[in-house]
Amino acid sequence: MKRRVLLGALGAGLLAVALADLLGRAAGFRALGAGTAADRVALTFDDGPSERTPELLAVLARHGAQATFFVLEPHARALPAELRALRGAGHQLESHGRWHRHALLLAPWQEWRQVRWHPDGTRLQRGRLYRPPYGGHSPLTRLLTRLAGREVALWDTEGRDWTDAPAADLAAQTLDRLRPGSVVLLHDGPTVTPELLDLLLRGLHERGLRAVRLDELPPQRIGWRAGLGRLRQSYGG
Repeated sequence: MKRRVLLGALGAGLLAVALADLLGRAAGFRALGAGTAADRVALTFDDGPSERTPELLAVLARHGAQATFFVLEPHARALPAELRALRGAGHQLESHGRWHRHALLLAPWQEWRQVRWHPDGTRLQRGRLYRPPYGGHSPLTRLLTRLAGREVALWDTEGRDWTDAPAADLAAQTLDRLRPGSVVLLHDGPTVTPELLDLLLRGLHERGLRAVRLDELPPQRIGWRAGLGRLRQSYGG
């Protein structure tokens, strides 16, 4: 009897974890994603600030573009000048959390601290955004973000700047995948990103698209149709 109860509890736990990944990360149901703007895309940067931040700011300024930076608490604490520079340039600052860990590797009380932190202060404030590291979800992620007054913000196009591919190849692939209203995922840190960013902005200009902050897109909630499309992409369908 005890064994059946334990096996049942284990099975329920594994099902909850699988559903969190399936619905929360892969499908992104009800998270904020791509918008419907005909002339804009949102460029977003994870993991900063970094020693690469000034280069990214210079490229954005040269093109007259705006972006959204999802920053990490330890990086923001270690590089306050870079954080101030992002804010001073008018870019949108949002949270990537206190730890760059998948949500499943955080205890519930740690994930509460993770989703509650924001670079503009930890006070509960509606409308602030949180992008989970790796997009990862635990069974508690959406509940905790809701309780913290946050919105989970994902993306629909990846710049893949964590790979070893040349900037020109990455830019071509990204421009081929994005559409008007897309939310593009880039990173503040890789050496390739400034060059990639410059090429992307040139390509967007040629298509008549502007790079804007996420709140200027604006993003839309991911519904069932878009979620099913994300599932096919996530699992190779």
